Amino acid sequence: MTFLESVRAHRDSGTALLATNFYNAETLLAVLNAAAQTGSEIILQTSPSTLDYLGVPLAAAMAKAAAAEKRVQAWLHLDHATDLHLIRRCIAVGYDSVMIDASEKDFATNVWLTRQVVEEAHRAGVAVEAELGYIPKLGQSDADEPGMTTPEQAQRFVEQTGVDLLAVAIGNAHGFYKRAPALDLERLEAIRQAVDRPLVLHGGSGLSPAQWQATIQRGIAKINFATEIKDTFVRTVKEALCDSDEIDLRKTFPKGMEAVSRLVAEKIRVCQRIAPPQATTG
Repeated sequence: MTFLESVRAHRDSGTALLATNFYNAETLLAVLNAAAQTGSEIILQTSPSTLDYLGVPLAAAMAKAAAAEKRVQAWLHLDHATDLHLIRRCIAVGYDSVMIDASEKDFATNVWLTRQVVEEAHRAGVAVEAELGYIPKLGQSDADEPGMTTPEQAQRFVEQTGVDLLAVAIGNAHGFYKRAPALDLERLEAIRQAVDRPLVLHGGSGLSPAQWQATIQRGIAKINFATEIKDTFVRTVKEALCDSDEIDLRKTFPKGMEAVSRLVAEKIRVCQRIAPPQATTG
């Protein structure tokens, strides 16, 4: 089964694939441990910033080797790329999917850039995700540039680009939410009816399990989850360092890894509708 076939299968079954960003070996292993524990597939995402930090060949090799070691079906995805050169490098090293993010451009430019990536990626058998509408990024206000995705725009965009997955703006935001998020589920349902592509929800951090499941029921097949992973890992490691004089990172980092694994396993269960483990009594 290919990456795109897996995404479609999850959508058709009323579930979703969790797409988790990793930043180093520890967060990578923590995510894969959660996938192994739940017996689930996972999408491993690298942002351009992570690739600047690790390098494309190393990040790809780490992800593939760790997934094989853990015996997890893990798909490798390039998240929020704007540089065509970086996209081509990721395609060349074997990424399963890439995202071209031209969402802050005008509609015509977004279509033109996305179509270029689709043509190149499809020749290599790689799926393409794009974003349509305004989803605030870290440091941006949700009032900076209003513009949710409309069903009409989504239909035109898919027809003109041939993109495989579409990330939509329905009141979601990247990073932690500045106020209680209110998702436009009616809009999402209308977009689902207008296009035949799997839909992607960015900004999973900070949304409730009920909100996740409500979007999955309306066509979301991939949920991006990153900010809570970074936050959980760093906060837990800070606490471990403050509570001890230990200088061996191999003893302090595992605490952060365990916390991330618990968090990601919980999110996988929401995506896959897996019942949480039953508490045991002594």
